[in-house]
Amino acid sequence: MLRTVLAVVLVVVLLAAGGLLWGYQEFRSIERVELADVLASADGTNYLIVGSDTREGIDPEDPNASAILGPDAPDGERSDTILVLRVAEDGARMLSVPRDLLVTVSETGQVGRINAAFNGGPRRLIATLRDQLQLPIHHYLEIDFVAFRDLVDALGGITIEFPHPASDHMSGLNVPTAGPVRLDGTQALAYVRSRYYTEWIDGRQVTEPTGDIGRVARQQAFLSAVVSEVGGTRNPLRMMSMTSSMVDGMRIDDRMGYLDAIRLALRFRSMELEPTALPTTNRRTSSGMAVLDLVQPGADEVLARFGSSGATIG
Repeated sequence: MLRTVLAVVLVVVLLAAGGLLWGYQEFRSIERVELADVLASADGTNYLIVGSDTREGIDPEDPNASAILGPDAPDGERSDTILVLRVAEDGARMLSVPRDLLVTVSETGQVGRINAAFNGGPRRLIATLRDQLQLPIHHYLEIDFVAFRDLVDALGGITIEFPHPASDHMSGLNVPTAGPVRLDGTQALAYVRSRYYTEWIDGRQVTEPTGDIGRVARQQAFLSAVVSEVGGTRNPLRMMSMTSSMVDGMRIDDRMGYLDAIRLALRFRSMELEPTALPTTNRRTSSGMAVLDLVQPGADEVLARFGSSGATIG
């Protein structure tokens, strides 16, 4: 009996050690971005999570390729999604920074939407968040379209509650029925990218009027669902599949260590995210560009919960 117990314990230890070793090898393969000198060094942990709209790696045969690789698709890459995840003793919360927020882009001095700051790379985006919103960023994670889609598929899909049938011909979203719908990776990508979210209500099409604001709310709801799904995962093979699905399409800062990643993963097990929105207002610039401005003093109150000393815009 004692031998049997010892044998079982040994197998469990070896499996755990093997998993940690495998995880370390996977972690080492993730591309690093040299950002140590621009990241905040003060106490606290704000993770800047960026969804990149790069089209590299998109298969032209993908069912949603026409919506991603269409003739109007932009060259290069922009920050399709900008999220700040704060993990602190008093809980975890996420802040969506609308991509249409009007800012002065750091290093260039040009005034434009904040998602354009990413054209100059992660360093410029972090510097712009620091200079314009006074947001300290301690770590950086970037995921592209392909890795996002593959992560959702590795999870077996994500369930979203749709009050009405919904679609977006620009992103490729097509949900023909209301109620809880399990989205696969392709439709999940179309959902979080949707800027022309259209519902069928009482027999007529109604396009959600707030544009980027509605998109931010859907992204936060989706990320909360992903965190819940990941947190409930106990199957080690499924966890390995999830990790493998992301490493090729992910970049992280050069200061993040393996133990940092493990601590974050463990927090996901019990994390309940509190979605937080920046108060903004819509307007058009003199050139006709649709932008968002911060509404004060509400914006500073929100930003203070993420360690900001107050925005210099709005």
